[in-house]
Amino acid sequence: MNLHEYQGKEILSTFGVNIQRGIVASTPEEAVEAAKKLNAETGTEWYVVKAQIHAGGRGKGGGVKLAKSLDEVREIAGNIIGMQLVTPQTSKEGKPVHQVLIAEDVYYPGESETSEIYMSVLLDRQNGRNIIMYSTEGGMDIEEVAEKTPELIFTEEVDPRTGLQGFQARKIAFNLGLSGKAFKEMVKFVTALYNAYDGIDAGLFEINPVLKTSDDKILAVDAKVTLDDNGLFRHPDYAAMRDKREEDPTEVEAGEVGLNFVKLDGNVGCMVNGAGLAMATMDIIKMAGGNPANFLDVGGTADAARVEKAFRIILKDENVKAILVNIFGGIVRCDRVAQGIVDAYKNIGDIGIPIIVRLQGTNAEEAKQIIDDSGLKVHSAIMLKEAADLVGELV
Repeated sequence: MNLHEYQGKEILSTFGVNIQRGIVASTPEEAVEAAKKLNAETGTEWYVVKAQIHAGGRGKGGGVKLAKSLDEVREIAGNIIGMQLVTPQTSKEGKPVHQVLIAEDVYYPGESETSEIYMSVLLDRQNGRNIIMYSTEGGMDIEEVAEKTPELIFTEEVDPRTGLQGFQARKIAFNLGLSGKAFKEMVKFVTALYNAYDGIDAGLFEINPVLKTSDDKILAVDAKVTLDDNGLFRHPDYAAMRDKREEDPTEVEAGEVGLNFVKLDGNVGCMVNGAGLAMATMDIIKMAGGNPANFLDVGGTADAARVEKAFRIILKDENVKAILVNIFGGIVRCDRVAQGIVDAYKNIGDIGIPIIVRLQGTNAEEAKQIIDDSGLKVHSAIMLKEAADLVGELV
């Protein structure tokens, strides 16, 4: 589950991470009130207006602007709220902006220069350890840095059994070229950041940039946070932060009825029970000359109501030219699934595209007979290759 920047910063603050303070607003009027409150609390007279969407690269898309007065706060917030923000991490249609974060300007003048640092904490699945990735070249062009000068990207591997050690935090601060107060502040920052990542069952914490201010403070100016869905039962307060407006509405609808669904860009809809079989089915579709339009796991209870809901969700994609149903009957009997498919087909009406049904396992032969005798435009198969050949012929 992804969080907005302001939500990620709220969590970081509870773990002792210094953040750029800000207040979220949904209207230009709320934005002005947020700026007034920030002025009273921090003394800042300049404000950063930041679009809140689940995507990076907001600055490049015009979603981050500096306001030097309350009138500018109102104007900029009015322009950003409601806009369709296109960034390098969104589709070409972009994402609608529903709210903005009014944040204090932390790039104030001082005795030394400010510097932007990139830092993230994530899991290295190959080694089974967490890593802290960091660079002195933080900011909007970090992807270009990683591509052209990878030697400027450092990593520190952390054993989850022992956690981040003090010498590792000091090593990170040293590699970033810091000294004095900034060095000490970075050691505390890295330690608190790792504790936050570990403490909330996060999948990713990305701070770009981490700012060294002109008075040697270390602040999180941004926060991209992804939570592990499997750990949300331990954190109901974080689960409540979910913003469904940022998610694909079809995926949200599928999740509400217990279907595991991910929309893709292909032309063959998939309805499968079991994640492993679903992945194999997608491979088979590719080998047969088609492209999977979705990943859909109906689980072990593929009754008529569940199958009908799955059909309706798949059919919302206008690119789907055929549907492949691939069910292995272990706990669930194939003949019951077949009857569910027939009932669902009749309830929906003429689906208008070919349906290939491959049922294998308990009562597979009886299931094929039910499909064949239904009189519906459904192509039945028992072997996986047979189903794949049908996909190739029909798409």
